[in-house]
Amino acid sequence: MKGKPYTALVLSMIFWSFSFVWFKIANKSYDPITIVFIRLCIATVFLSTYLWITHGFKGVRKADRKYFLLLAFFEPFLYFLGESHGLTYVSSTAGSVIISTIPVFAVIFAWVFYRERLRLINYIDVAVSFIGVIIFIADSSGGLVINIKGLALLFLAVISAVGYNMVLHRLASEYNPVSIVNIQNAIGVVLFLPLFLIFDLKKFIATGIVADFSSVVLLAIFASSGAFVLFAYSVRHLGISRANIFSNLIPVFTAIFAFFLVGDKLTLLNGAGMAIVISGLFLSQIGKKETKETEVDLAGRSA
Repeated sequence: MKGKPYTALVLSMIFWSFSFVWFKIANKSYDPITIVFIRLCIATVFLSTYLWITHGFKGVRKADRKYFLLLAFFEPFLYFLGESHGLTYVSSTAGSVIISTIPVFAVIFAWVFYRERLRLINYIDVAVSFIGVIIFIADSSGGLVINIKGLALLFLAVISAVGYNMVLHRLASEYNPVSIVNIQNAIGVVLFLPLFLIFDLKKFIATGIVADFSSVVLLAIFASSGAFVLFAYSVRHLGISRANIFSNLIPVFTAIFAFFLVGDKLTLLNGAGMAIVISGLFLSQIGKKETKETEVDLAGRSA
């Protein structure tokens, strides 16, 4: 059992890392809202089928409905609006680096709202990892090459993910991870439907199903479904702060995948940033007590 949450975490980070690359590929033919709406539709059908086969459907208590609505408003709605539009202005690698700052904010909010504490050395290591991702996006002169509009949109996604973490904490012990992800995706479909019909439907009909559509399917199955479920399973055992530290692996994996699949460049500074990120990741695990299964902490991030 001890190694399973970590294995699931790494797999979820790989799936989310690929998602930045798959999005850039899909974005060649489809607009951001179309990509998000279609992937949520596919993910909802996929997870609903799984729950039906396994008899895993569970009704939502009336008192929890408002929390599920707020959960879906933060993520996928606000999160995907920020992330998908932000990725149209920055590279897949740079986008993944910005999204990887979620642990920094998650640690702060987890302490403020839930008094989930780490030792001082763990907070220092979170800061080290954050410095690593900053170095990761630096150019040869030490400056940051990031589109300001893209940066603002991606930070909207970061703050939305933190809000999602806080709301999800209330629901994690009452509902299984697959049900939570399925419900949030289904509500997300409803929230995105008007935007899709108003802004993107005509272009989607004109474009039709082309080769790039396969990337939308991959986003739905692996990023919007598989990664979420794996991540949810892991943080049940590790807690918000500890599990979110693994988000620092996303830019490392994304840089590697993007280099081979979409031609993003890797530099010596990227390599230095990778080394610092990985060092902070492993150091952050020192001295943290294991989270009991009865003390459920569930956090999320999607891509």
